[in-house]
Amino acid sequence: MHNLIIRTLTGAVYVLLLVGCTCYSPVSAFFFFAIVAAATLWEFSTVMNAHYGASMPRSINAMAGVVFVAAVWLSAIASPQTAQMFSLYGLLIIYIMVSALYRRTPEPLKDWALCFASQMYIALPFSLLPLLSIVYDANTGAMAYNWIYPLALFIFIWVNDTFAYLCGWSLHKFFPAKLFPRISPKKSWVGSIGGALFTLAASVVVWWWQPETMPLLRWLGFALTVVVFGTWGDLVESLIKRQLGIKDSGNVLPGHGGLLDRFDSALLAIPASVVYFILANPFF
Repeated sequence: MHNLIIRTLTGAVYVLLLVGCTCYSPVSAFFFFAIVAAATLWEFSTVMNAHYGASMPRSINAMAGVVFVAAVWLSAIASPQTAQMFSLYGLLIIYIMVSALYRRTPEPLKDWALCFASQMYIALPFSLLPLLSIVYDANTGAMAYNWIYPLALFIFIWVNDTFAYLCGWSLHKFFPAKLFPRISPKKSWVGSIGGALFTLAASVVVWWWQPETMPLLRWLGFALTVVVFGTWGDLVESLIKRQLGIKDSGNVLPGHGGLLDRFDSALLAIPASVVYFILANPFF
């Protein structure tokens, strides 16, 4: 019961912060996700240094991620500071490479590879969020922040995770087929299908709530994109943890593990959703 209370309180604070910062303003959204990106990069570096024999420069890697997120967010609003921010990011990447000459780490190639991979795996998705939230008015050419799209993405992830677990838990005896037993033995096909159906239903509710945003068919496609790529994101992080021999990526969220455990689905769902909107725009 004590663990359940801690898990519930932590989850409530996490959801309130994410929803509140996303809905309040683009500035609050940027700071929230920039901090999350930095903390997640730090966590990734810590895990790799502890369990994979790496010597990643955690602070510089986390700082580079924040700068990269800031650079893309600034570019989304056509800020004149964009070029300076990308230049600073380039300098930090150069520092990561050159510092290996002086740190005398045993495997500098491994450190470089993990740093660059973490920038693409963690920093890039969070940097792409404004491409979902900054909306251009074709008539006036003005830019506006619309929080409904990034918020919907996380709602779809939460609905999919919750009902995939509930459907799998209640129906696995009747439909025991496993989704990906080599990586995640507890995930079942019936759970994944159930989660997908409830997520599609959630997209209908969001469309009913915000019918002026986009057609129902596009909302359904958005939800399906989040389901597929969010599930893959979960499996990718499970693959990382399985190779490292750990249960959780960290303990920053009591009862929930680490930030990678909370945002694993979003790390693939965000870039996939951006690509989906780009490809879907000419058709519907």
